[in-house]
Amino acid sequence: MALPHIAGDSILEQWAVVGDTFPVGCAPVEDACVFPESFKENPDYRHPVYGTPKGMYEPGCGVSNLMLSWGHDEYMYQILKANGCTIPEEGLNMIRFHSFYPWHDKRGYQQFEAPEDAETLKWVKEFNEFDLYSKGDAVPDVAELKPYYEGLLRKYNISGKLRW
Repeated sequence: MALPHIAGDSILEQWAVVGDTFPVGCAPVEDACVFPESFKENPDYRHPVYGTPKGMYEPGCGVSNLMLSWGHDEYMYQILKANGCTIPEEGLNMIRFHSFYPWHDKRGYQQFEAPEDAETLKWVKEFNEFDLYSKGDAVPDVAELKPYYEGLLRKYNISGKLRW
């Protein structure tokens, strides 16, 4: 699973693949984004508004107001929000911004931060400590784990049919 994901990041244009997410509608922060040269093929790169550091956003608008490139984290966040999930906002933000490495790891796009983003940043960084490179080689016992995860789904109102 990881190999195709990583290979996709290196054989296709960064702006056209899932991997690290970044805001669309503004110029990439080149020293924060992976393979920044690949953005030059994106039509927005030369756009009079979208090709600027500010782009279509106002400084201080807050990272939650950025339109991020589409990836698995943004998808999960949107599905959870659309289905009335009761995970606290901090948890939803950890999911949404998990792959926004140019912001939380490389500290690009700070011009868009609002004061409340300092708290979001703290939670995202903590969440990432428990994700990347923390997987073991042992295959989990699905039957043993299923009741635990079903309980979490019920607790946060994610059970039953979901709107996709």
